[in-house]
Amino acid sequence: MAITYPGESAEYRAARDRLLEREIQLRRELEGVAAERRALPPGGEIPEDYVFHGADGAVRFSELFAPGLDSLVLYSFMFPRDPGDDRPGERDGACPSCVALLDQLDGSALHVAPKLSFAVIARTPAERLLAFGEERGWRHLRLFSSDGTTYNRDYLAETAEGHQRPMLNVFHRDGDTIRHFWGSELFYAPAEAGQDTRHIGTLEASWNMFDLTPEGRDPVWDEQLRYD
Repeated sequence: MAITYPGESAEYRAARDRLLEREIQLRRELEGVAAERRALPPGGEIPEDYVFHGADGAVRFSELFAPGLDSLVLYSFMFPRDPGDDRPGERDGACPSCVALLDQLDGSALHVAPKLSFAVIARTPAERLLAFGEERGWRHLRLFSSDGTTYNRDYLAETAEGHQRPMLNVFHRDGDTIRHFWGSELFYAPAEAGQDTRHIGTLEASWNMFDLTPEGRDPVWDEQLRYD
């Protein structure tokens, strides 16, 4: 199938066809990485059945799995934000980048619910976390406070100094055994100059949309809680 758009030059079409070949290679590579991820051997068992707190009170880690579903995806929401984050907002408040991602995942949560369990974990007290979610208008996210547990530290979402980190972790249940399956460790891997971590880059719709434009990603701009 020959693809052309109105008014394009031969130079544009030749360059675009070369780029298409690279996009095909990237798609092939992404599929290969996903296959290797699925083939990982069993990970470590969770060290304890952590007790979180949400809208309905105390909930154990094992209770986050919906009936009949054996995969659980947990996003560690940086709330409080990193002390070095000087964007507008409360110093001990929510991380704007996490909020931007969760705004998008609130819609996705509805669609993935039949196939996997998804929840958001934050260190801030449950009352504050739930109030923020309500203020933000989140309808489908399950929000839980990990305050008083070692979950964040155990799963690389908290530094030795207590600073929060935006890790995504996946767990799998096999009978009564719950194991860690995968974590977004790319966050901690060295990045080349001018790159961000992209540890969950395939989930970030906004940044991927910027990549489709001539301007690309603005190295100075970052997400905000509000755009006035």
